[in-house]
Amino acid sequence: MAVLFRVEEHEPLRRHPWDAGRVRAAIGEIVAATEAAVLPDGLWPLHPDDRESDDEPDSYTGIYLGAAGVAWALGRLGSRTDVRTAVERAYARWPESPELDGPGVALGESGFLRILESPRLPEVVRANAANKSNEYLLGAPGTMLAAESAPGCDEAWRESADVLWSRWDGPVWMQHLYGQVVQYLGAGHGFAGNVRALAGRPDLLGEERLAELERRTVEVLADQALRDGDRVNWSPLHGDPRPEQIRVQWCHGAPGVITSCAGLAPGSGTLTELLVAGGELVWHAGPLRKGGGICHGTGGNGWAFLKLHARTGDRRWLERARAFAMHALEQVDGARFSLFTGDLGIALYLQACIDVDDRWPTIDVW
Repeated sequence: MAVLFRVEEHEPLRRHPWDAGRVRAAIGEIVAATEAAVLPDGLWPLHPDDRESDDEPDSYTGIYLGAAGVAWALGRLGSRTDVRTAVERAYARWPESPELDGPGVALGESGFLRILESPRLPEVVRANAANKSNEYLLGAPGTMLAAESAPGCDEAWRESADVLWSRWDGPVWMQHLYGQVVQYLGAGHGFAGNVRALAGRPDLLGEERLAELERRTVEVLADQALRDGDRVNWSPLHGDPRPEQIRVQWCHGAPGVITSCAGLAPGSGTLTELLVAGGELVWHAGPLRKGGGICHGTGGNGWAFLKLHARTGDRRWLERARAFAMHALEQVDGARFSLFTGDLGIALYLQACIDVDDRWPTIDVW
């Protein structure tokens, strides 16, 4: 029997009934706390749990952990914050930031330019087309997502797609990351995130490639599925099902596979079966102990249920998403100001559960 999740990383679901009024109040509290916490330099303080070493700065600027992501989220949530001014201020500080990551979307320049709707975005997307990382956070898949709905970026998107497609010469892509060569399967660094990037502009990808993308995606997900009855998960690494590798998060594991692939091949019963089985695993495993954020927390896992509701029309997935939302609002830190790991991501997830909106922040909607 395959190990699909590690019990110690999850906690029992607090089965509070859905309460839209309480959820709206929690969103308002998160927005107010974030507005009040902005520093004199226009950035937000880095939370201790987002520090990987003592060398971390006091603040970040980009989308993933920094001020650009915070300001963008505040704008989505109806804050009075001047998003453009906040992002421009963060962008001006970005060249001196240790997160400096060239064109990349999550930590780099294209994220700022997408929010600002800058005419420089196509140039920066092109500059990242040949990035060897072959993944969302740093590489061309991320800048493709920045370009996906941006005016004047069609050719830049197509050039990146051509390079990414040419590198798909095995079951999954190779990632060149931090001095290592690996084959990740998930949304944050691997195969599923690349699939989402390619699937985002079927008009530019072309019918033939789209059909092949859908066929090969189903083949890979079926081949790599770790099963236990009606539940499925995917290891972070292709061909490596060791229990110590297993995660149930957006960045690695079933939640990110679902959010990345749920819009693909809508008529495929095989893909639907795989994604539904992944959803059953996320529900069975329960909320994550490490917090409510969207990258590796309860909010990101719950977003998989919103995607399954959109794909299948089955209301139980919306009910499960809202159950995770009621749990996630109790995981709000009160002082973790970031989009992907902190309270702003939770607030966006709570709002998505009110609106029944399956679109993932920045990846599906800007």
